[in-house]
Amino acid sequence: MFKHALSMIKQFADDMRKQKLRCFLTMSGIVWGTMTVVLLMTIGESFRIASIKNMTGMGQNIVIMGGGRTSLPHNGIPPGRSILFREEMADLLRTQVPEIGELSPENQRSFSLSVGAVRRSYNCVGVYPEYSFLRNLFAQKGGRFIDPLDIRNKRRVMYIGTRIRDTFFGADSDPVGETLMVQGIPFTVIGIMATKVQSSDYMGRDDTIAFFPFTTLQDVFGMTTVQRFIIRARNPEDTPRMMENIYRVLGDKLGFDPDDHDAVWYWDTSEMMRFLFYFFIVFEGFLLVAGLFTLFVGGIGVANIMYVAIRERRREIGVKAALGATPRLILAQFMLETFLIMFIGGCIGVGFAGGIVKLINMPALGQLQTVVGTPRIDLTIALVTAGMLALIGFAAGWSPAKAAADMDPVRALEF
Repeated sequence: MFKHALSMIKQFADDMRKQKLRCFLTMSGIVWGTMTVVLLMTIGESFRIASIKNMTGMGQNIVIMGGGRTSLPHNGIPPGRSILFREEMADLLRTQVPEIGELSPENQRSFSLSVGAVRRSYNCVGVYPEYSFLRNLFAQKGGRFIDPLDIRNKRRVMYIGTRIRDTFFGADSDPVGETLMVQGIPFTVIGIMATKVQSSDYMGRDDTIAFFPFTTLQDVFGMTTVQRFIIRARNPEDTPRMMENIYRVLGDKLGFDPDDHDAVWYWDTSEMMRFLFYFFIVFEGFLLVAGLFTLFVGGIGVANIMYVAIRERRREIGVKAALGATPRLILAQFMLETFLIMFIGGCIGVGFAGGIVKLINMPALGQLQTVVGTPRIDLTIALVTAGMLALIGFAAGWSPAKAAADMDPVRALEF
């Protein structure tokens, strides 16, 4: 059996030598098709991961909520009244809305920051410790974010983005413990934000912002109201119900109609995540179908070359059949040759795809990687590609191989 398999492989090599140009063109189609499938699936998956990572740089499944202006009358009060938030509403929402997992008030104002003669204006934001997890603000080694003691004691401390660090202390420096003046008032730097990718924002990129204990900003700069609340549900699926309960609780507290969505505005970032989820299902499906059609064209070329090989080997097929070769044996021989073409072309295509993936992941192309991510040819992609190659190889080889197996030996010898 092993010797017979070797003889069939040898016969395949002889046929390929006789049909060098046709074999090269056919193999090129399989190589191109395989490379296309692997690259489309690999880059499509890495693009999905990178897009989600970029979108969640601002925070994952968070709701940004602020006071608006009423548009509906309520209890005899005409519309057009401004709705203002206060800090005590944070505790009210935590106790009255069970769906809330994390919550932080947020006050923002532009202040002048300075170190020596260097002076710049930056956004300064007062928040609670939970804000770090809500907005993915993690500190570099040796530093920290705001903690409960900072809130309780109204400490004059600040956590800064990397661009602020670079402006006042120099790139890659460690200014933790250093003093930074805010409107002429000294504050101690307690942490530097770790580098992150962020593709969306609502008050500027986080690396250009200084964060303070919420109570400190209130105490030092006299902020009595809350501009926004940042909220995340315990379960992202509960976000719509959470918002309904928030409107009900705040409507009772502040005296507006719970159905008046102009009274309180909000941005549910989980809606974008849901959109991305379904978008990439369709997008990756489209890429898969496009790759499948490319391979299908290559499969047509394989079928053509097999038909040509059968026509040129009719006498050989007739001799084998006359000497006792069964139709099944002849069928197996030509199917093996088909799969060998697909296998060799597929291996070369995967090799080329791997080279292109390595090129994309080179450090010099870091800007490109922020958009498409860092592609990896994983097991799933390899198995899907192998399955597609096997399916198309079977479809391309079956018809010519069956024609050879069903050939009448007498008529074949007359050819």
